[in-house]
This record gives sequence, structure tokens and C-alpha cells, in this order.
Amino acid sequence: MCTIHKQSKTGTTKADIHNQEHERWSRRSFLQALGLAGGGSMLLGNANITASTPSKLTQAISEADSDRILVLVRLKGGNDGLNTIIPIYDFDTYANYRPTLHYKKNEIYKLSDDFGIPPAMKELQGLWGEGGMKVVHGVGYEGQDLSHFKSSNIWASTDLKEEEDSGFLGRYYEGLHPDFLLNPPEVPAAIQIGSIGNLIFDGRGVSNYALTVSNPEELERIGESGARHSLTDLPDCTYGERLAYLRSVTNNTFTYAKTISDAYNTANNSVEFSDNGIGRQLAIVSRMIKGNLGTKVYMVSVDGFDTHANQAETHTELWEEVSKNIKLFFEDLKTVNRDKEVLAMSISEFGRRAEENGSNGTDHGQAAPILFFGPALEENGFVGQHPDLNDLDPVGNLKFKTDFREVYASVLKEWLCIDNGAVDEALLDSTLAPQDLGLSCKQVNDDSGTITDILEGSNNKRSRVEIVVQNNNTVLILTQVETSQVDISLYSLTGSYVANVKNGILSEGEHKFNLITDVSSNFLNQDVYIYRVVSGSKSFSGKIMLQ
Repeated sequence: MCTIHKQSKTGTTKADIHNQEHERWSRRSFLQALGLAGGGSMLLGNANITASTPSKLTQAISEADSDRILVLVRLKGGNDGLNTIIPIYDFDTYANYRPTLHYKKNEIYKLSDDFGIPPAMKELQGLWGEGGMKVVHGVGYEGQDLSHFKSSNIWASTDLKEEEDSGFLGRYYEGLHPDFLLNPPEVPAAIQIGSIGNLIFDGRGVSNYALTVSNPEELERIGESGARHSLTDLPDCTYGERLAYLRSVTNNTFTYAKTISDAYNTANNSVEFSDNGIGRQLAIVSRMIKGNLGTKVYMVSVDGFDTHANQAETHTELWEEVSKNIKLFFEDLKTVNRDKEVLAMSISEFGRRAEENGSNGTDHGQAAPILFFGPALEENGFVGQHPDLNDLDPVGNLKFKTDFREVYASVLKEWLCIDNGAVDEALLDSTLAPQDLGLSCKQVNDDSGTITDILEGSNNKRSRVEIVVQNNNTVLILTQVETSQVDISLYSLTGSYVANVKNGILSEGEHKFNLITDVSSNFLNQDVYIYRVVSGSKSFSGKIMLQ
């Protein structure tokens, strides 16, 4: 059933805009679930999992310090920073902004004389005391427009101009596995659990397809048989073609079913996580790490941080669950001595307004802290400058002090030990000064040399492919960096050869191919295919919808 929203005579209200934001967000999630816009998904242990698309940060991640793992904890909706890291040093101003939402001084768990955490986060006191927690103050970016959709995309793409429809990790992975769809790596470079509405792992030319199963045992069966749904005995009509497409997506486009299932079933949790939400997600991540899956980046998600009303109860419940399960996560990893190999990092699209609203909540704001967790930090502390509560922007927001991209750069360069050039390119060639998080890269103790030696040449130029629609036809544009033998072919979603577009010598420069008129067959339907381009010794593949 569809609902039509009409604008009132008095114009669109703030509530209308907010609702439209969430509808737009949901549409992207729906497209991703169909495999039309990013990550391929499955359910593992009753939690939604998405394996990342490949991009230009991946070879470095795979070849860098082989033991290090990053877990991104996404707080969806915009986490309230002032009630997460409480500014004790300016308590009166904080309390005046929030007559019903502020914490009393005797309720606050002190991290230092200047800052504390609310009772809901008390489980993290142990991590802090053991040197396993750090806080980066006032993180954000210039030009925040307080839109969930736009800000989530900017945090994922690192593009403040919103011209990119790919994520910084997605672009990085693209360079490592350019032929991902037809020749994927042995293990997923990154895994996303709990949310598919974020483009952080989306590449420019490749997006994964959706595969959903109900439990690990079914996932293992799919890994062994390679299929879940029959592609035979389908109706000979448009409906049958659409059904065949959706079943093909489910059956064939998720590569790692058995690999993930093997790792998951190899290990067990030694602590009792919460049985849903972030607890279930972190329990799965812990089992895959303990089962030696080999994936370097994970993202878990917690919804509900859009606290416009009744924030006191909601925010408390959310942080109780996050804090409890973060603590359990590292306790579980410690049982197999893997805890020092893992760094967890919170992200959220924005903070909240300094002043509470009339609904016992807070509205969309700007700056908020990023929290880091894990014994690898080796000492607790605060990084950067906390926003001045007496110097707000014109609408009452805390002004950001640290560019979020600087934090990304620090983690990529100093934790995952990725070559500086590869990081700068993945962050859209923005040369950012890393924040001092106290992290450092280790030398590789073998004949391969240092990390930099391993990654030499990772920034070499390569041919690129762009897909556009011109005059209602789908056109593939290949830009060659040098003259070479080129083969361009189309495949079905099952990996079967369909047609050849070009096979011959192409010179340096731009070449356009109409995928309807230039193919060596006349039976292509309006459908989704995989294209593969082999240029010299390089090959890359992507997904394409023929118009």
C-alpha cells in the first residue's frame, strides 16, 4: 500500500522534512536489499550481514599488518555527544541548556576532573581504567546541514560536496580486487552487520548482491551447494524473468557463504552477549575473529539515536546495551588472546543541539565525540579540543573542532598501516593531518620488508570504466591509460558468458560502447548483467543494468 503525502497550504513543516529524510533513507536500504545499490547481505545468527564491495583501500589492508582488525560501531540517528562525554568543567552551562536531560554531578562517572560518562556507560569504566578507551572531542565537518541522509553519506564518502556515490573504504577495496565479481578474493575484505543503508563500503564500479538466509546452518548448506532457489520451471513471462533475476541474486552473487560459515562454526563465544541488537552483532564478529576468518574491517550498527523526544530513557537504554556489549566483546576476544589485535571506533552522522527541545529530547546538531575502545590503545585519554559551550553557532549547535577525515586518516595510516598515498587517494586526495591517537605501525618481520615496501606501486594509474545512459541506451565508457589489447564481455548474474562487446587493440584515451547496438548478439534483455573488461594484464568487473 502506498501513501501519498501532500504539502499543506502553509508549506512543508520541519516534521515533514524529517519524515521525508527517513523515507529517502529507507528507499536506499530497500534498493540495497535488492542488490541494486551496494552491499550483498545475509542473516547470520539472526543478524543481518553484508559483505563489502571491493575498493582501492583493500590490497593495503590485506597486505598490511596482518593481525590488526578495525570494528566500526555506527550509532545511527545522531548520537548526543553532551550526554555521552559530559563536560564537568562547565557543568552549570551544560545543566542550564538541559533542565530535564542533564545528569546530576553525583551521578556522573568521572573519567577525569573535566569529563565524565553517564551511569548508562559505567561498564566502560573498566576499559578506561585499563587504558583501553580514548575520546576524540568535537568531531564533525564544515557545512553540516543536519540531514541524516546527506551527513551519513558524507561520513561514508568523505566528500563534503556530495559528488561521490561511493565510500572511502569502497574506493580503497576497488583497487585491490578490480575483477571482484568474477574473481573475488578468498575472504571478504569487510563485513557489515545490522544495517545496509550506508555506502561506506560501496565502490564506484562494483556493488554486491543480496543473499538472505535465516541461520548459520542454512548458510553452510548454501555454501556447500551454491544455491538456495531453483532456476528451472519458471513461468515464461516477464514475471518469470524477474523471479529468475531475484533468485539468481540470492543464489549466486554472495561469494563467501561457506567461508564465513566455517569461521563462525569453528569458534564459540565464551561470554554471554545480549541476544539481540548490538550484542548479537558483536557476538558474531567475535566468533568470526576467533574463527580466523581473516577479514580486516567490520561495521556493526545500532539504530535509535535520533532522540527528538523522550531522550532520557532512549539514550540510556541504547548506551547501556552498547557499553555492556563492548566490554563483553573484548573480554571474549581476550580468552583467545585476540583482544589486542582489535580496535573499535564509534561513528555517527552528527551530534545533537546543545539545548534540549520541548519534547524532552534534542534536535539535530553538529559536533560530537568519537570513542575508541580496545587494549591496543595502551592508555586512556582525550584528543582534540572540546567545543566551547558558550560559543555556539547561530542555531545553537556545538562547533566542530576536529575534521572526521583526520580521524579516518589516523586509523587507516597508524592502525591498519596503509600506505599514505593509498589513504590520501581513498580520502579523495585530501591531504589530512592525522590526529595523534597514540597508535603506531609495526615493521613486518620477514623478507618482505616494511609495510611501505610491500605497498610500493599501489597508486599506479589504471584504466577506468564509467556506465552512463545516453538517449535511453546504456553506454560503457572505457578510459585507457595506454594502448593495449582489450576484451569487453557481458555475463549473466550466474557468471555465464552472454556476449562480447569488444575484442581488439584500443589506444590511450576514451572509448564508448553502446551495450545494445555494439554487442555481438541480438538477444539482450533489459536486465542486470556483469561486465568484465580485460585491458592488457589488468581485469575488472562490475554490475550493469541495461536500459
